[in-house]
Formats: sequence, C-alpha cells, structure tokens
Amino acid sequence: MEKPAQKPTLGQPATYQIKVPGHINETWVDWVGGVAILVDSESDGTPVTTLTCTLDQAALQGLLRRLYSLGLPLIAVTLVDD
Repeated sequence: MEKPAQKPTLGQPATYQIKVPGHINETWVDWVGGVAILVDSESDGTPVTTLTCTLDQAALQGLLRRLYSLGLPLIAVTLVDD
C-alpha cells in the first residue's frame, strides 16, 4: 500500500526542480548550497538549466527572487515527490 503524498508546509523542506532557459554554472549557486545543476538542450539546441534542491518555502522564495533579478524567466517549478 502506497503512503499518501505529504503536502508541503511553510517550514518543512521539500525537494524542487526549477527550470530556466540558458546555462547556469555551479559557481552561481554556491550561496544556496546543496543544489544539483543539469544543463540540457531543447530540440532547437537552446540550453535549459534544471536546478534540483531541497529548500523550505523561505529559501525557495529567495532562490526564485534571485533568478528573477538575473532576468531569467521560469519555465517550470515542480515539487518532487520523495
């Protein structure tokens, strides 16, 4: 029997995948810590960076604001089930 998915809360860390266009290297996210970076290419060759990290809601908001301040539009923000 599968256990039910846990709903995210403000204080509980959860794992997220965040996709943005372009190429972000690992030195950019040193300040966040624990972020896995994967750069893929779309069918037209355009690079897309996927950031995977475990953050609480406050840290997630900070990361999203940082991406916004860099002028990077969000392609997707996905909550990853453990």
